[in-house]
Amino acid sequence: MTRALGVMFRCVYPPESLIPFAKQAEILGFDELWIVEDCFWAGGLTSTTLALASTRDIPVGLGIMPAVVRNPAITAMEISALGRFFPGRFHAGIGHGVADWMRRIGAFPPSQLAALEETITSVRALMAGERLNTQGKHVALEDVKLVFPPHQVPPVSAGVRGDKSLRLAGRSADGTILAEIVAPAYVRHARAQIAVGQAEAGRTEHHRLTVYTFCSVGDDLERAVDRLRPIVGEYIASGAVDAQLAPTGLLEPVKALLAEVGPAAFPNAMPVEWFQQTCIVGTAEACHAALDALYEAGADSVVLVPPPDATPEDLGELTPVIR
Repeated sequence: MTRALGVMFRCVYPPESLIPFAKQAEILGFDELWIVEDCFWAGGLTSTTLALASTRDIPVGLGIMPAVVRNPAITAMEISALGRFFPGRFHAGIGHGVADWMRRIGAFPPSQLAALEETITSVRALMAGERLNTQGKHVALEDVKLVFPPHQVPPVSAGVRGDKSLRLAGRSADGTILAEIVAPAYVRHARAQIAVGQAEAGRTEHHRLTVYTFCSVGDDLERAVDRLRPIVGEYIASGAVDAQLAPTGLLEPVKALLAEVGPAAFPNAMPVEWFQQTCIVGTAEACHAALDALYEAGADSVVLVPPPDATPEDLGELTPVIR
């Protein structure tokens, strides 16, 4: 198991700041750079290509591409091209996509699980050089084979949250990406669900687990936490991360506090301990301990997500976490 430390270029950053950010991430010694493709910010594949082209060695991950936005044959073509241009440096992530966004662009599928599993399975098969004739619930391919499959196939991870999707990742993907608000207990739970999926498919190879986590470093714990309150509070209050909170024992206290104070007051009412459980926050020593807990729970890579008030130029704020 590896212990990689990555950093995220947040989708809210202006795309023209990506190249200096990527170069600085490599200079500072981060092991990986991860780029997010969210609607309706900058395109993920374009951004990933620029990040790879403007750096020398740092691997770049794209997490995630919504499965339903591109035909899997086109997705395989794009990933394969990056695999040939930058061998061993690109890591692809594919997920369900945010349901509301997918509905707004007319791409929400009848079955999210089928769409994701069929897409990942088809993409990986095409990159392996197979010729596909398949008619699934979502994917329909007739006599499709890549002309230029990659010599070194990039790994494909599934960006998922819930148990059914985690088992799907174990069956069909090379790895899994866990989104922000992740406690060690959830990492262990995710590992267990992934293992069930691997067993269903008869897979025994190591399954890479990448964990995104909000990070705020500072000797003043209250101030470090306060920088995360708006975004962490919004995520938790929305209910989007309930599956991630359930294994931690926090879900019922969260629901109780929400009922008591309401969504607007919830971020400022959250106890500091909840941030310490689900984020990397506080002194460098506290952050190192939190990182170690995630690695020991089963994470192969932890990707630091800067505080919402940080700019691309503030990347150096996170360097105390680099060992």
